[in-house]
Order: sequence, then structure tokens, then C-alpha cells
Amino acid sequence: MKISILFGTESGNGELAAEDLALSLADGHDVEVRDLAEVTVEKISDEALFVFICSTYGEGELPNTALPFYTALSETRPDLTGVKFAIFGLGDSFYTETFGHGSLKLGAELEELGAHRVGEFGRHDASTWEPVGEAAVTWFAEVLSSMRLASHPG
Repeated sequence: MKISILFGTESGNGELAAEDLALSLADGHDVEVRDLAEVTVEKISDEALFVFICSTYGEGELPNTALPFYTALSETRPDLTGVKFAIFGLGDSFYTETFGHGSLKLGAELEELGAHRVGEFGRHDASTWEPVGEAAVTWFAEVLSSMRLASHPG
């Protein structure tokens, strides 16, 4: 399966999670990792499973590296019907009002444009001290498992 891991980060934790996830998938999958700052909306298609890893910055906003991509989605409004994606958010539950809101905004925009989220919405809480890469790998194993179950019911 072709998997495109796209990360948006402010401090580097999103990139760390993306790299750890890619290493865990290296055997058996065609995996690429890219910074959302380098990705154009036109690159999003049904030819891969897109895994978005996105932190939250400031008052519940997207990180700077994700803003150009998000802005392009909002302005160009592409039809993403047929696109499958999974999303993993980074945040800190200490900030209860805005915990994980960057990834929530990105996920909502993708779904509004017709993309289909697979698996559970993943979330890392910096207050737990769990390594972000380990959390992402554990979460994505569950996403892949749910996809296998959905494609082979019963």
C-alpha cells in the first residue's frame, strides 16, 4: 500500500512522529514523508492513503508549516471524493479549550471536501509524557487493523 505521511509542526514533534511512523512501516509499504509546507493540494489523490500528523499552536491554530496547505484547501475547494486519510493530532490537554484543535480543523476541512477518514482520530497528549512517535505507531497499527476488518468483513 502506498502511504503518504504529511506533517504540520511548529516545534518538530510532528516531524518526529512522522519519521517514527515511516520507520515502522518501511517493510511492506511504499511510504513517503513530507512537510505540509512542501505539499500542494493537487498532490492529494486517491492513489495513496494520506496520514496527516498535525500539531496545535497558540490558541488552537494550525502550525505555521500547515497553514499554506490548509489555506489552499479552503480557497481552492478541491473535490477530494475518493481520497482516504487518517489523522493524528498533537496537543496538550492542559489547554483544555484548544487541545488538538489544529488537527481537528484540518480533518474537518478534508471531510468537508469529500475525503473519507479511516480509523479513529488519533491524539497525542504532551501531558502524558508518552513519546509522540510511539503513540503514533500504536495508533496507526489500529488504523490499519480497522481498514483490514472493513475490507474483509465477517
